This record gives sequence, structure tokens and C-alpha cells, in this order.
Amino acid sequence: MNFKKLLTEILSIFFLASMLCGSGQEDKTLTLQIGNKKLKDKAMEVTPGNIYSAQEGRPIPFSKMIAEMKDCEFVYVGETHDSLPMHEIQARIILALCEQQRGLSIGLEMFPATSQDALNKWSLGILSRDEFIQESRWYVNWNFNFGFYEGIFMLAKDNKIPVYALNAPREIIAKIRMRGWDGLSEEEKKIVPNPDLSHEEHRTLIRTIFEDTELPPQMKGKGLEMAFEGLYRAQSAWDEVMALNAVSAQKREDKKMVILAGSGHLIYNLGINRRAYERSHMPYKTVICVTVPEGRERVSVSRSLADYVWAIPEEKMPVFPSVGLRIKKFEGLDNLVIESDPISGVALGADFKKGDVILDVDGKSFSDINELRIYLADFKWNDEVRFHLLRDASEKEVLLRFKLPEHKVERN
Repeated sequence: MNFKKLLTEILSIFFLASMLCGSGQEDKTLTLQIGNKKLKDKAMEVTPGNIYSAQEGRPIPFSKMIAEMKDCEFVYVGETHDSLPMHEIQARIILALCEQQRGLSIGLEMFPATSQDALNKWSLGILSRDEFIQESRWYVNWNFNFGFYEGIFMLAKDNKIPVYALNAPREIIAKIRMRGWDGLSEEEKKIVPNPDLSHEEHRTLIRTIFEDTELPPQMKGKGLEMAFEGLYRAQSAWDEVMALNAVSAQKREDKKMVILAGSGHLIYNLGINRRAYERSHMPYKTVICVTVPEGRERVSVSRSLADYVWAIPEEKMPVFPSVGLRIKKFEGLDNLVIESDPISGVALGADFKKGDVILDVDGKSFSDINELRIYLADFKWNDEVRFHLLRDASEKEVLLRFKLPEHKVERN
């Protein structure tokens, strides 16, 4: 698996790069000599279908991994957001831990703490699926199809597992990226603690990903180092606030918490997990899924990558397509507007331009971003949807086909 998805996640918010294409080269991020001092100089070969213990350097049964988590207060399970197999693994781990010891909570990356009320209603069985997507503003808070996560949410609802929002509002993270923590208001500083930027190994990790990723043109040139520092501040702020909220929620519930987050927030135990441990000194374990590219039998990974590495075969494409349109709502205008030229998803290469006003989609008018994205989320691969746009005072139609771009290379 290529952990350039970590940087991709940041870019998806600030530069609409929700799916950058990798080069298919060896992923340097998997074999860094950072993290656990006893293991960082050791490697292991992993093959699809096996779970590997970092301590033992060999495959172990699922039941043994779960047994070793019994005394942990936190269990972190990484993900690539558009990988259904990884979300199915997360659900399997949650169910096993729930059966092992009644009393469990779940912490989620995709929601800011301001969405907690909707999560509470879901866990208590008050909201239906559609009501939850509406009330939680799913497609405003997150850019990925609810179908990827539905199994996890149904598991939480069926077992009445409390679910916690761990993140901060995007606008605060954006301010930290641009101005630093000192640029926040006093109220914003109460929401996001001042992130530690001094951890050299974590900085090495993020820089490795940054330097190995195809960047948007606006980030290249003289401003490259400035761009890295801004992105590093944003990544660190995310990790810091999610660690703070996870520790607070765990203490409130007094239950083991399973935290689901992008693998880039967890690898080498340097992200949320490290910061939560520094705050609580509570024991934890981390599980990271690694994809083995098609045509290869195994990949080599550092044994310090995570406590457990679960190797899975690479998917040819995500189960649910990504649209790749960044949409904005302007005060005083009923219609929605395309915020920037698409550089990812099925919209890449289609005739959408920054500033296009969306008059209707398949003859339906939309004034709410969440509503439009709910509509688009129902489309599958090879479907088509017709946009009626206003550009430069002229109306035009764009047919959006849910197909992979012709030049798209293999998935990261």
C-alpha cells in the first residue's frame, strides 16, 4: 500500500486532490527506519491474507491478535478511505473486541466534534440511515461514499456502541496551515491544542510522503518548502486534536476505544497514537493494512510500521466511484458553484470549470451541497449524469460519465 494517501487527504481539503495517482514505484514509506527502536532496523515480507505480528516478525491467527488487545485502552485501525476491504477488516476487529469484552466505544476521524449529537442519536437507534446522512451532514464533512462505512455504522447501531467525533472543523485546520496556531482566535485555540512540531521522526515520515507525491502545480516552485511546512502544521494539528478528543472520550466512557483513521495518522505509531499515549500513558495497539500490488506475491515492510500488519490484495478500483467535484455555496445565491477545476475522480477530464454555476443535475435543482452529493453517491461505475451549467453568461450541458480516466494508473 502506498501511504501517499496521507498527503492526498490533506490535499483533498486544500487543493481538491482526493485521489492522486501514484507512479507504481516501490513505496518508500513502508520501509523507513523510524518508530520502535527495537524493530525499526528489521523488516518482514508480507503476503496477502495474512496478519503479521511486528514483535514476532511472522504471521499470527486473528484470534491471537485480538487476545493481545485485551488489556489495551486504545486500538487503532488504519484505513485507505476508499477501500471497502479495509473497512470490512475494521468492522471485523470491532465485532471481535465487542465479543471479547462488553463495553466498547468507537472514535472517528471524519467528523468534527460539532457533529457529536447526530452520532449519539445514531448509536441510540434514533436515526435511520438516510436521516443520519442528512443530520450528520455526511457529504459536507467527508468526501467518501457512505457505502464504504455503512457496515461499521450498522455494527455500532446494532450493538449500541457509542461513537465519537474526534476531529476539528476544517476552517480551523486551514488557518493553522496558512498562519500557524498563533493565528487562531482564543476560542479556536480552546478547540485545537498547540500541536507539537518538533518530533524529528514524524517530520521525516511526512516529508518522505510529501517528496514522493505528485503535487498540484500551485504547490511547486519557490513555495515548495513553505507548502510542506503548512501541510505539516495541518497534519500535526489533526493528529493533536484527535488524540486530545480520543483521550477525553475514553475517560468519559471508561471503555476501550477503537479509533478508525487514515493510515497516515497512525503508521510507525507516530501520529494520533503517539500523541494520545503522551497524554494518557494508556496501553494501545495499532493495526495497519498493506496492499500487495497485483502481480507481486509479497512486499517488504519495516517491523516498526505497526504492531500488526494485515496484508491484502490490491483492488483494481474502488467499489464506489469518487466524483471529484469541489462544490461551494455562496450567500445570496440559490445555486451551487464549482469551486475549482477538477483534478481527481470521474470529473477529471470532464468539461467543468471553476466558477460554473450548477443550474440543475438531471433536471433536478440543488441548493444544498449535502443533498447534491447524496444524489451523486447513488451512481455506480458506468452510469451517466447530466449537469446543466451556467458559464460566462451562457448555458451549457456536461455529461459526466462514471468511468476511470483513460490515463489513470494503478491505484495507490
